[in-house]
This record gives sequence, structure tokens and C-alpha cells, in this order.
Amino acid sequence: MSMMKIGLMDDELLFTEGLSLLIERIPDCQVVYKNNNPATLIQDFRDLKEEELPDILLLDIQMEPISGLVLVEQLLPNFPNIKILILSSHYKSNMIGHMLKLGVSGFLPKVVDLEVLKLALKTVYQTGVYVSAADYQLLHQYLNNPNKKVSFDLKDQLTDREVEVIRLICQEFTNQEIADQLFLSKRTVESHRQRVLDKLGLKNTIGLVIYALANEIFVPKK
Repeated sequence: MSMMKIGLMDDELLFTEGLSLLIERIPDCQVVYKNNNPATLIQDFRDLKEEELPDILLLDIQMEPISGLVLVEQLLPNFPNIKILILSSHYKSNMIGHMLKLGVSGFLPKVVDLEVLKLALKTVYQTGVYVSAADYQLLHQYLNNPNKKVSFDLKDQLTDREVEVIRLICQEFTNQEIADQLFLSKRTVESHRQRVLDKLGLKNTIGLVIYALANEIFVPKK
């Protein structure tokens, strides 16, 4: 795996420095950007060359003078290749649902051990999404709220094989791991994934996870 470039955005200097030291202990990870002033983040990224931008940005949601939510709404349209992991001490199902719909790649508690952090970064880098079992439950709860229920009418157009692939994607397997489990080539799995996105009119893996949960194609274990 190539070196993962990591960015950190949190308005608490001590937290940023501590998290940076933790990440530097992870093989194949390099912290290439740190910032404690959310007001300068967007301009900083505009000033960087494409190859200097982080692959993954760990972003605090509760900051001053600009919240992480506002930054997400500004970042994703302008820097679509940067994957965003939200850092938060407290979040509820409605926050997870809303942020995933915006296009963030996952969530981490601000107090996180090294192994969980390593897994989250690797999973986001390889698959584009990291959602823990607990967060899947919160997202499922959000999508099954009558006021938030998502309705699709294309479920019957999916083949059995495509449904298998969707379920494995929701379990955060990579294309190669899915190929190994289904005795397919990696290229065939990539074709299935893209065909599903095209059929459902979805843009990315996050949208696919939301679709699968909303239509109970994938039901997380309690």
C-alpha cells in the first residue's frame, strides 16, 4: 500500500499534536497538514498543489469560528478526492445520517486507540468508507425514522450477484477481498460496483451504504 497522506483539522492545539504523534506510529501514514484555525483551511488547500493535499482529513465537528459541518459543505465540492473522517466526542443518528449524505467517509470518537485509528484510516483509504458497528446501528435508526425514510424504486433491478457485492461493500471489504470471497476477478467486482452505482444513480460508496440500509439489503448485526 502506498503512503497515506493525512491532514488534521482541530481547533485544540494539544489534541492535534497528540493525534499527530499517534498517527506517525502507524506504518504507511504521514501527517502532511495540521491546522488549528478552521477559518484558513479552505484557502490553505487552494494554495497547495494537488499532490500536496492530504488523502484523508480528520476533521473536528465542533470548532470556532467555523464548525466542521460548514467546512464539510465547502470542502467536498471543491476537493472531491479528499476523504473526510469526522472527529466527535458526541454524535447522534441524525448527525451521522446527515453527514454521510453530504459525503463524509466515516466517524471516529476523539478518544480513540491506535488499532481503531489504524483500521479506520486503512479502510477509508482502500474502500472510501468506515462505519463502525455502533455507527451502523445509529445510521439504521436514522433511516428508519418515518420522517427520514428514504424511498427508492429500483431495488428489483439488482441481480443476486449485485446484491451480494453490495452486502460485502457494506461490510467494508475491498474489491480484492470481495473478488476472493465470490471467486471472481477484481476487475469483475469493479464492474459490478460501477454498474450498481449507475443503476441506482449514486455517486459513491457512501450513497450505496445509505441505499442498502434504507432498503434493508444490508442489516447490521446488533
